[in-house]
Amino acid sequence: MPKLRRRSPVHGLDRRNLGPAEVLAQSVAGAAPAAAMATVPAIVAATAGPGTLWAFVVATVVALLIGSCIGQFTRRMAAAGSLYSLTAQGLGPAAAFSSGVALLVGYGVLAMAALAGSAIYLDALVARLGGSTEGSRPVLVLAVCVLAVLATAGVLVRVRLSARLVLLVEAVSITLMTVVFLALLGADAPAGPPPPDPGPGGIAAAVLPALGAFIGFEAATAMGVEARRPFRTIPRVVSWTAAATGLLYLFAAYTQVSGFASGGLTTAPQPVLTLAMAQGQAWIAVVLDLGIAMSFAACTLATLGALVRVVFSMARDGIVPAALGGTHPRFRTPHVAIAVVLPVVAAVPAGLLAAGVPGPRVLAELLTVATAGYLVAYLLVCLAAPPFLRRIGELTAWPVAVTAVAAPVLLAVLGAFVVSAWGGAVPLVIALLVLAGAVWLGWLRWRRPAALAGIGAYDETVADDVLVGP
Repeated sequence: MPKLRRRSPVHGLDRRNLGPAEVLAQSVAGAAPAAAMATVPAIVAATAGPGTLWAFVVATVVALLIGSCIGQFTRRMAAAGSLYSLTAQGLGPAAAFSSGVALLVGYGVLAMAALAGSAIYLDALVARLGGSTEGSRPVLVLAVCVLAVLATAGVLVRVRLSARLVLLVEAVSITLMTVVFLALLGADAPAGPPPPDPGPGGIAAAVLPALGAFIGFEAATAMGVEARRPFRTIPRVVSWTAAATGLLYLFAAYTQVSGFASGGLTTAPQPVLTLAMAQGQAWIAVVLDLGIAMSFAACTLATLGALVRVVFSMARDGIVPAALGGTHPRFRTPHVAIAVVLPVVAAVPAGLLAAGVPGPRVLAELLTVATAGYLVAYLLVCLAAPPFLRRIGELTAWPVAVTAVAAPVLLAVLGAFVVSAWGGAVPLVIALLVLAGAVWLGWLRWRRPAALAGIGAYDETVADDVLVGP
């Protein structure tokens, strides 16, 4: 008993208060499946052609393998720093720092993309109903700012209320998209260019965009401290999210591939709307815009919740200013991190839209940068699982086999990502982010070596958990 702490290293958060459904909502919303169902199959089909379904099958298996590696940690520890804190337990401080930087890029830029996406589709919805001119620059910027204010309020309030809001919004968006795709089953689009035979190479290349549809599925990992039964809930939620979103994507891909059986899926600018118009169901356009906008809004809340907890954990570890590790005395959320992070997250998409960059391009390029961050974090946590288990004396053949499969696939996907993104602004942005991370790591090695060596704080049992005093 004398070895028990009086308070947890992550004290201040609302410990053990989220139920399984609320935790599940975080991961499902982080992946934004409703938005991906409408957009990703056509991107995958551009490379995979008739093998689109197989590309999604492979991506689903890879996501399940990543979830299995994450589960090796979350069955044994509860952390607020998501994969950053987990990687520290297996690969040490340098790799954990790299994972933290990758997650800041992944969560941060995905939140920016989700804000932009929600604003774009809300604007399209209003225009479709006879309102504003679609694509109006001031309207889009205003929408991003209003959504950012609402998101700030959403992540600031008690985590349980925020989780229930995310659960409601994402449940409605997935229901709407399911109704849309059920209505489109059996629809036939006008004939277009026949899809080429991709071969195994085309299907393998298509795994990259297909796997990109899963990014954010591990968002519940950042809620380990606040989950009621974290060692049971978090690993199950991550695996269930990978499986459920994979099934949704397969359903959406099947609907679109069969609807464009005579070709044209890759050339249709909006394939779901093309199918809807071919079937004479104009109402689908309104439901589609609403469902995608809601999915992006829920993704914003879930991703921001994970992002501020990574920043909070880094502050508690001493590698960013300690003030960022403060928590609100009433709401028990990392309010200082929220106050610092949210303006940056809102300013980037608002600034790009205000500068005249087309909305679809803003969304696509932000999602590309976010995908790079996630892929690095996923690779590192997969590599960290066997050393972690070996260190605690629980290594078995299964996690070694999972890592042996997942790590090479993720390396190949990262290589394909570099090739596909070569040229343009995205590689330059990623290079600048890598440079900034290297400078930051060098400064920590020089000025704060002890803090760097001790990163990876997680929740621990405290005296009040097991003792009842007067």
